[in-house]
Amino acid sequence: MKFTINKKSLKEGLDVVSHATAGITTTPILENILIKVNFSNILLVSNNLEMAIEYIITEGIKINSEGSFSIPSRLFSSYINLIEEDEIEIELMSHESLQIKTNSGKTKIKGKIADDFPLIPKIKEEINMQINGGILKKSIEKTLFSSAEGNIRPTLAGIFVQIKDDEAIFASTDSFRLSEYKNKLSKKTDNNFSQIIPSKTAFEIKSIIKDEDEINIVSGENQIGFFFGNIKVYSRLLNGKFPDYHNFFPSNFSTKAEINKYDLIQGLKKINLISRENNYSIKMSFSAENGILLETSETQIGEGEVRLKGDIEGENNIIGINSTYFLEVLGVIDTTHISISFENPLAPVLITPLEENKKEKGNFRHIIMPLKI
Repeated sequence: MKFTINKKSLKEGLDVVSHATAGITTTPILENILIKVNFSNILLVSNNLEMAIEYIITEGIKINSEGSFSIPSRLFSSYINLIEEDEIEIELMSHESLQIKTNSGKTKIKGKIADDFPLIPKIKEEINMQINGGILKKSIEKTLFSSAEGNIRPTLAGIFVQIKDDEAIFASTDSFRLSEYKNKLSKKTDNNFSQIIPSKTAFEIKSIIKDEDEINIVSGENQIGFFFGNIKVYSRLLNGKFPDYHNFFPSNFSTKAEINKYDLIQGLKKINLISRENNYSIKMSFSAENGILLETSETQIGEGEVRLKGDIEGENNIIGINSTYFLEVLGVIDTTHISISFENPLAPVLITPLEENKKEKGNFRHIIMPLKI
């Protein structure tokens, strides 16, 4: 195996496949990438057994001989990044090492034969559909933050995705909060789709795709693939049933507040400096006369309160809430004003974005479970 490649082309490919290489693991081969060379292209592959990526390079290459080899991803990428020349010659010297050569020097890096690298299982296609990269990226951003961490309830460690007719619905919950984001597709799909994508996969996909990409989604037998341009991302799906969450969203309210999102963010950041000593537990008071009051009880480092202007409808009320959870949802809302609604201090708190005319923007909604005051 011997080829010459443009550094930029190689670096772009390595940056993408690095999203699916394993960290320190008991199976060292998972820390490697596979380089597969034929006379028409170079294929870079990574596989951590939960997620795999294929990246095809067709430009800026000159192939002398075909072959394949597996090499440590982090070491190889770090060395390529340090090369100043635009052109790099790479050659398999033996079954143990790959030589990287430029005008200023050469280095050999030991690796493994390609046969040791784990194969990517082929997807037995049951569903095939398209979605715009911008829609997919924003949908992940709106829901990823409220998915669960850990393996206590595996089905919550992902994003529930439902695509039906011309609508894509994304939802996530960690049992303390719940997000739902809806988006219209450019055209009606022939296949209905309902799966749970692991949060780790969703995070990496969000990092890779661009708004202008058109994503082809292929799914079947607990596997899903996202294919776009010269990139293919494969992932396992989470088994199990996602909670039937629709009834969790409240419909009856005794208190409703409208507030400038940026004012609330600033107020929460101030109170967080003190409330961190109390697991970010704060009290929010709503009053038609006095607006919104944020308070934290006395901690070892102090106590504090912040008063904010807001339009309050209904009853004066008080709730306890996790201020960090509140900041995280505000971070994904793209309107200037938001609505905060709840029925009583023990009921879920509904947070929705508001349009410029103060009407609710109906494609995103989020609830946070209150804390005992």
